[in-house]
Amino acid sequence: MGRIFSGIQPTGGLHLGNYLGAIRNWVKFQDLHESFFCIVDLHALTTLPDPKQLRLDIRGIAAAYIAAGIDPERSYIFPQSAVSAHCELAWVFACLTPLGWLNRMTQFKEKAGKQRENANLGLYAYPVLQAADILIYKATHVPIGEDQKQHVELARDIAGAFNRQYGIEYFELPVPLILKTAARVMSLRDGTSKMSKSDPSDYSRIHFMDDPDTIALKVRKAKTDPDPIAGTPGAMENRPEALNLLGIYAALSDQSLEEVCRQFEGSTFALFKKNLTDQTIMVMEPIRQRILSLLDDQTYLDTILKKGADKARELALQHLNEIQEMVGFIKV
Repeated sequence: MGRIFSGIQPTGGLHLGNYLGAIRNWVKFQDLHESFFCIVDLHALTTLPDPKQLRLDIRGIAAAYIAAGIDPERSYIFPQSAVSAHCELAWVFACLTPLGWLNRMTQFKEKAGKQRENANLGLYAYPVLQAADILIYKATHVPIGEDQKQHVELARDIAGAFNRQYGIEYFELPVPLILKTAARVMSLRDGTSKMSKSDPSDYSRIHFMDDPDTIALKVRKAKTDPDPIAGTPGAMENRPEALNLLGIYAALSDQSLEEVCRQFEGSTFALFKKNLTDQTIMVMEPIRQRILSLLDDQTYLDTILKKGADKARELALQHLNEIQEMVGFIKV
């Protein structure tokens, strides 16, 4: 079957881009692979979130996973921090990873920006911990968007470095699953930028927890252009905001972009936005209601997280013991 590992940070809440770009596809993998879906709270520390809010957000992400279709009877949902082997393996990997490899990582450059000298070590070493996240479970596949490919390539490089250092093909090189069915959802305010929880404008994204009125307002305010919808995507290649909204509708309605262009050819965006609003609410409102129900039962959520963490720890500890033996540690 292979083994899947993926995760999302518990800061800022999930948005439509997370759903269409990742989680919706994770649901399909549950029948094909042993699946570990982590809440990567250790990575969240790079922004030093408020501790009380972080605890709320961890449970919120767990509820969102389940509400979106991740079945805790078929997959393992757990907080990254509950499995200390992630950090222990990250240190082993840190001692194998040349600085040159990390200096090439574009995410650090983008997030640190002009404050590079003041950025914390966690942000710089983030990709090494991410490699440990994947490899502590010896995951065979990592579902990602195109923009995350560099991180899986680094995990493969680190796995290869470990194998060469210790003369054993211990780690299988994980395969990035570039999801053809994943939608690359862009900001509602800028069709050239990815929808992101870090965008300062809340109108740039649709959250899982947005109610129907909020969704309607955000879609109505979404940036577009005055021209009517063309009959083919190719005829709109220089209209990023227009294509973004059409792409969102296509993903939510399980149609191709070509089909949506034909369906709405000649329509104004004022009319199209009404259809997009209805389609978004139809898909997202049941998820929101399920999240609210789950958050009312903290005991249930904590039981699910403990069950997932117990299984993750069991497998991670098995692998960590083998790794400790290979690197020369002794048992005392």
